[in-house]
Amino acid sequence: MKKGTTIFLKIAVIIIGIIVLTLCVFWLPSLASNTAEQFPAFRHLQYPILVGLYSTAIPFYFALYQAIKILNYIEIHHAFSKASVISLRYIKYCAVVISILYVIGALYLMSQHAFHPGVALIAFTIIFASIVVSVFAAVLQQLLSSALAIKTENDLTV
Repeated sequence: MKKGTTIFLKIAVIIIGIIVLTLCVFWLPSLASNTAEQFPAFRHLQYPILVGLYSTAIPFYFALYQAIKILNYIEIHHAFSKASVISLRYIKYCAVVISILYVIGALYLMSQHAFHPGVALIAFTIIFASIVVSVFAAVLQQLLSSALAIKTENDLTV
């Protein structure tokens, strides 16, 4: 893969991280306070929801870091390495954790009778996207493990 392609992908990953960070720092708190003012019956949910959303940012950023590590491995021609397999495993686990946290949040909002259809649509979209990322990372991890085993076997054959 050309170096320009990996640089483009790194920039894309960094831009995604900056956008999510900006939303977490500026948009979410103001949205939470505005929603609490508009719906005083649900004011007690403002901080638990913010904590839940911020807790999903931790595995998200860890997965972005692992993606950048994989791009670095590609740049230095170590894409077929155990380190790449480990990074893919971490990405898979991060996606699963994000899905679980959103399911827990959805169940919590349902129990509080605060699960608005718009919120449900966003939550289920994020859950579905995280599951897709998890399955895709698992498939890539298995494929890379198989390729690594074949490469190791070929290296031993002289």
